[in-house]
This record gives sequence, structure tokens and C-alpha cells, in this order.
Amino acid sequence: MRRLSRPVLIVLILAGLAVFLVVSTILARVFSVDGAERAAIVSLVQAEARGDQAGMTRQLYRCSSAACRARVAYDAAHLREAGKVEVAEINPSAGFAFVSTIGTARIAWFAQDPKPVVQCFRVRRAGNALTGFTIRLLSVSKRITSDADCPKRF
Repeated sequence: MRRLSRPVLIVLILAGLAVFLVVSTILARVFSVDGAERAAIVSLVQAEARGDQAGMTRQLYRCSSAACRARVAYDAAHLREAGKVEVAEINPSAGFAFVSTIGTARIAWFAQDPKPVVQCFRVRRAGNALTGFTIRLLSVSKRITSDADCPKRF
């Protein structure tokens, strides 16, 4: 069996290290997108709890239609609660994905009222594992009952 020369061995080790770093970076981006989605949803829920229509509108991607603004006004008025927002449960819109996805996330949260508020969010994860992802909240549902599934359209 022939031994590899020292320079060849060093090149192979460096190539293996480079591949490891690239794969690690890609996987880190894929795994971190759930956290970014969660942060975006919680931020919008906090604006709802404050009754901050302007803050909600800014966080919803392209919320310029009359229907979107009406939903924001309704949610801000009906879901306003004093106190710190606590998340009881959140189900992300997508699982493990290397490319853009559109899905529905579900959150149960409460502030002052011990009965949780359950809502659904339409979420676009734009981008891919190589260039990174951007989270866009497309729409938010009205409050649903805690045992209900997310509606198909909202």
C-alpha cells in the first residue's frame, strides 16, 4: 500500500475541512430559520397585545389592502391585553427545508387572561440554504378556539 505524500495529505485535510465548514454553515441556516420565524410571530403578537395597529401593519408583508388593514384593526381591538405576552405553544409553518416554503404556523399565547389566544399565521420562508432565508408574515387569522385547526384561508 502506497503512502500519500505530505503535501497531498495536507491538501486532502484542508479540502475535508472546507467541505465540513460549508455543510455546517448550510445546516446552521436551515436549523436557525425556525427561530427567526418564531421571533417574527412573537413580535407581531406583542404588537397585537399592545393594540399597536401600525406595528402590526409594518410586520405583515405588503399589508396595504383594505382587507389586511381591516383584519389588523379587528385583531388589535379584540386581542388587546395588558401584561407580558407568554407563548404557550408555537408550531412552525414548515419543518426542515433547503428552499423557500409557504406554510401555516399556529401559536397559543396569553397575557393577562389565563385563557390562551390561538391564532394562525401564513408564513413565507423566502430564500434557500446557500444564500439564507428571509421570514415574511403574509397574514394573521382571527382568534380561533384552542382545539380548532387553522383555517385554509384567512
